[in-house]
Amino acid sequence: MKQAFQWTLVFLTITVTGCKTMHTPETAQLTPATFNTTLCREVSLDYLLYLPAAYNDSEQDWPLVLFLHGAGERGSDLEKLKLHGPPKLIAEGKQFPFILAAPQCPQDGWWTAKAEDLAALVDFLIQTYRVDASRVYVTGLSMGGFGTWSLITQYPDKFAAAVPICGGGDDVMARFRLRSMPVWVFHGAKDPLVPLQKSEVMVNALRQAGNPNVKFTVYPDAGHDSWTETYNNPEVYQWLLSHQRTPSQ
Repeated sequence: MKQAFQWTLVFLTITVTGCKTMHTPETAQLTPATFNTTLCREVSLDYLLYLPAAYNDSEQDWPLVLFLHGAGERGSDLEKLKLHGPPKLIAEGKQFPFILAAPQCPQDGWWTAKAEDLAALVDFLIQTYRVDASRVYVTGLSMGGFGTWSLITQYPDKFAAAVPICGGGDDVMARFRLRSMPVWVFHGAKDPLVPLQKSEVMVNALRQAGNPNVKFTVYPDAGHDSWTETYNNPEVYQWLLSHQRTPSQ
């Protein structure tokens, strides 16, 4: 039987330009001034793209899930992305009712430093494919867990929900910017690489901010690999897809 899903390799290039007006300040007093320059840079991300089996059979818009891998899958070999998470399950034949994009971080890069690039990728996918912009989600493991926290903290208006696994982030910023976003956090209690406290701090920050949509699952006997059980759990995807972003979020 012919497989009912497809992977696509895409090379993304985006140019970002910003301009402001220059004013010449006067001396010996405080005067308003504006810095003016033009910043242009190229953003390039290779990624795996999964389209649902029924994508070409209808005109409906689909949810989009952005998956961020861990540090071990960095580089230029997209086959590495099939080692863990949703890409692994899809490679094994599982089908999902959403579009999946799995970008690859360069060998020496970190997702926490590429939030702007990832946001640009999301915008590109929304413009290019039939994506329901109110149902865009992000999840990631380890380095990708940190990347998930960074992305939703910096761009909370882009995502309807998130699932960070064995990660951490800026709890102060999260307290102010993630007051309502649904977030389901996972971590292994015996994680030797990313301490459980990293997730605990973030969860506590959101709860202190009054966020009523926070879930926290700790696997008491798990080490660093708290993602295999998580991504094998159908309830995780059901929970993720049950959320829809509203303009007030």
